[in-house]
Amino acid sequence: MGLFQKCSRLSLRSSYMWSVCPQYSIAVTARETPDRALIVHWTQHRDVHNSRRLGANPANPSAAPPRLPFSRVTQEDLSFFRALLPGRTITDPDLLKSSNVDWLKTVQGSSDVLLRPKTTEGVSQILRYCNERNLAVCPQGGNTGLVGGSVPVFDEIILSTSLMNQVFAFDNISGILTCQAGCVLENLSHYLEERDFIMPLDLGAKGSCHIGGNVSTNAGGLRLLRYGSLRGTVLGLEVVLADGHVLNCLATLRKDNTGYDLKQLFIGSEGTLGVITAVSILCPRKPKAVNVAFLGCSSFQQLLETFQCCRGMLGEILSAFEFLDASCMNLLEKHLKLTNPITECPFYIVIETAGSNATHDEEKLHQFLEEVMTSSLVTDGTVATEATKIKALWSLRERVTEALTHEGYTYKYDISLPVEKIYDLVQDMRRHLGGMAKNVVGYGHVGDGNLHLNITSPSKDFDLLAAIEPYVYEWTSQWKGSISAEHGLGLKKRNYIYYSKPSEAVALMGSIKAMLDPKGILNPYKTLPDNIN
Repeated sequence: MGLFQKCSRLSLRSSYMWSVCPQYSIAVTARETPDRALIVHWTQHRDVHNSRRLGANPANPSAAPPRLPFSRVTQEDLSFFRALLPGRTITDPDLLKSSNVDWLKTVQGSSDVLLRPKTTEGVSQILRYCNERNLAVCPQGGNTGLVGGSVPVFDEIILSTSLMNQVFAFDNISGILTCQAGCVLENLSHYLEERDFIMPLDLGAKGSCHIGGNVSTNAGGLRLLRYGSLRGTVLGLEVVLADGHVLNCLATLRKDNTGYDLKQLFIGSEGTLGVITAVSILCPRKPKAVNVAFLGCSSFQQLLETFQCCRGMLGEILSAFEFLDASCMNLLEKHLKLTNPITECPFYIVIETAGSNATHDEEKLHQFLEEVMTSSLVTDGTVATEATKIKALWSLRERVTEALTHEGYTYKYDISLPVEKIYDLVQDMRRHLGGMAKNVVGYGHVGDGNLHLNITSPSKDFDLLAAIEPYVYEWTSQWKGSISAEHGLGLKKRNYIYYSKPSEAVALMGSIKAMLDPKGILNPYKTLPDNIN
């Protein structure tokens, strides 16, 4: 049977219940009647709030579900892996520790095996074998994820791409880079800068995150305002499917309108549909002039008006518009000993311009700053044009996550909202929690409506978590936002997907998963809810 013949046709006029793989049971009901919208809305509401119906832990939907009936690794399995990957089949518990724990130290698996292939063929042989043996696999890149998507939940085999770090080709005319999935983002940036180009994305975790992981989670980052998301800049992918078949869609064409754009299935799928082994990506030219302004505002409304003015006056040279609140600045000063370069303000903005003419860019920036200062939208500010000073200003935004790790336990939320509602959530959450939380802070990407809401407590607090969730998701859904703007769903948010997606869409996701991974071995317990209804 052909790969795409495995997918059952879905009729919106009917109701189905079918078993698609050991993990997923799907029920889809939809009728095309005048009151259809009401029916769908009611179904979503029931799915979201009835955690028993979702198959989740009623007390904590983000907790791990029971282990599915996958096989356990035997000595025979280890012999196969050692023959396939001599010296790269890791079973030493001490060496496995860091790969079993996520970056936030909030999710810990118990895998006994770490595999480190160097080639696509190696990944193919591993997955073919694991599929035949019904062994679950957790693909892992730099392990910088924040939702528990990159570490095993139980004893899944860890498939690391860390040794798949070769650049295959770079075309300095088109700016198209082709490389293996395990290339570290910062290393790719250095490689391109030597050739007068840059990567279209930039992240705080660039020193350790892998490009394959970035694509698998559809990472956003600091340059999305200027260069768009990876769904636009990624031109092609090479992916190994659950049964070991290699899907070679590693195109280097900017325009290709032949059939379905299959790579989009794997961008943002968090390793649940296939393992990305290679990427081709369109890279912009390195700007000849970069300026960074660090500004202070006395209210979020003034910050929004500054953003409006910024887009109008800076136009094509605007590269980033980020914000952090005063609570973030306090943590940077307290824990990392960073210095606030301007007077204290309730809100701070980081603006980056990037262009080809230094004189032109500086003139536009000067006019913009004069406008926002004279109109009292901005109370204070400083500008950097030298690389070291630019890096210092950016650190005030990029190191907020690091500062939060010193505050105790952190509950992190990556929310997408209409831009004007971003900070309302922070303020409403502070009122809602009262004195339960140690700190409630907000920072993020104003240019694309992405808020990073962080709530801290001295230690893990289940009462605090119960007060935060599902309140934060209900609030987000009320304003038609997304519960995950760029971090993915992983383990922690999988059962909250109905706050952002209708039941029909989630059901279709389940059928795609069942078609591409019938046994459910790829990154189980992640992205999709425990039961799809």
